[in-house]
Amino acid sequence: MSHFTRRHWLAQSAFGLGGVAAAWYGSQQTGHAAPPKPSLEQQTFDLSVKSPAKPAQATAMISMFMQGGPSHVDLFDPKPELTKRHLQTFTGDIKYDNAGEASSRLFGSPWRFRRYGQCGMELSELIPCLGDAADEICLIRSMHTGVNNHGESINALNTGRQLRGRPSLGSWITYGMGTACPDLPGFLVLTDPSGLPVLGVENWQNGWLPAIYQGTVVRPQEPRILNLDPPSNLKGGPQDRILAYLKQVNTRHLERHPGETDLAARMQSYDLAARMQTAARDAMNISEETEATQRMYGIDQKQTEDYGTRCLIARRLVERGVRFVQLHTGNQTWDHHGGIFRALPDICQKTDRPAAALVHDLKQRGLLDSTIVHWGGEMGRLPVIQNEQNIGRDHNTYGFSMWLAGGGVKGGCIHGETDELGHKAVTDIVNHYDYHATLMYLLGLDQEQMSYARPTGLASLLDGQPGQIVSAILRNPPVETET
Repeated sequence: MSHFTRRHWLAQSAFGLGGVAAAWYGSQQTGHAAPPKPSLEQQTFDLSVKSPAKPAQATAMISMFMQGGPSHVDLFDPKPELTKRHLQTFTGDIKYDNAGEASSRLFGSPWRFRRYGQCGMELSELIPCLGDAADEICLIRSMHTGVNNHGESINALNTGRQLRGRPSLGSWITYGMGTACPDLPGFLVLTDPSGLPVLGVENWQNGWLPAIYQGTVVRPQEPRILNLDPPSNLKGGPQDRILAYLKQVNTRHLERHPGETDLAARMQSYDLAARMQTAARDAMNISEETEATQRMYGIDQKQTEDYGTRCLIARRLVERGVRFVQLHTGNQTWDHHGGIFRALPDICQKTDRPAAALVHDLKQRGLLDSTIVHWGGEMGRLPVIQNEQNIGRDHNTYGFSMWLAGGGVKGGCIHGETDELGHKAVTDIVNHYDYHATLMYLLGLDQEQMSYARPTGLASLLDGQPGQIVSAILRNPPVETET
């Protein structure tokens, strides 16, 4: 008796996570990342654990990306001179994104700053919970991309260059390191219920890296991963029998085509799909956490429930071996061209407590030393008023702030400075490619591991840019050798 062809069967039996798993699992068990030199042999790509080229201080990263541009002069970078010259005319050179609403009048921060922690870090009254974690974080006040639009600056920080279409940071890291969790994707993205950020899915794209390195989206509401369960008529025994029969068909096909290692790996993707039905559900189930832990993340409060839940899920994911987790705020959530008096406190209330809780929780569980935590957006804001009728601040990519914690980064550390008005970075400037070089060092990755052979030549995260490791922020900086 004839049966469906293998191709027909695969097309018609896309139940549960089988098809999803196959897309990213690929040839997990059979190959290695692409060598930097072109090869005449067919290459295979996988997510198996890859040994770092150098000693690694971190094995995972959580990036809290605050899309839109948090105002550094109102949150992280107090400027007494700006306060002193409030409403005076700024006479220096300045680049506006929105010239129609531009003003040259200086705008001192309306929020007070105070010192936190043993390190005495000055932070805004809008982020008091982060203040309680001041001794664990390194605040960089001299970030710079120099590209004044959201998309280009997001690309610079997230893909290495301003151009579109390049692999995202999470894709590069999973390409270079693989994943320590065989039952979950290595790169997971937690999106905001208000919508996708600027550039949408490009934020977690694999670009021209193989598709298994793209980010897998975790939805902001249940079900957080679609198709986690098979249809009710296939649950249990029926699914098991279908998997067994499919394995039998594939095994016979492989016997007729020996040496097809990609086919052998794809056969295992259905086993992975079954494991994900348990592993993914377990990772997303925060009901297993204590009430005290949930309160710490603010899950008991409406304002912080969503972001706190996502921060807690991020911790549960790296705890299980996921390599890179990125949490996004919604489209333009921090882009306060107007209405900053209300909008900035609102978004700070939403994110401050959960972000600080993530740092505290990782530390108390012994995970902070091996996990890099990042908080920041693609830009800061200008020191002058935009929109006199509804005061806000315009874009500023020439000097802004972000913070890092864990994974070999010094705690209680402030690095770099902007000028007296917070306009431009002037001391210990950290460009986006310096940030990436520092991450690579902390993760034990070298340029060869972070390169990919394309028809046009080798491509990499740094891509020829002069990235310098920011040694001053590291607990164990690289040892300089005499030449």
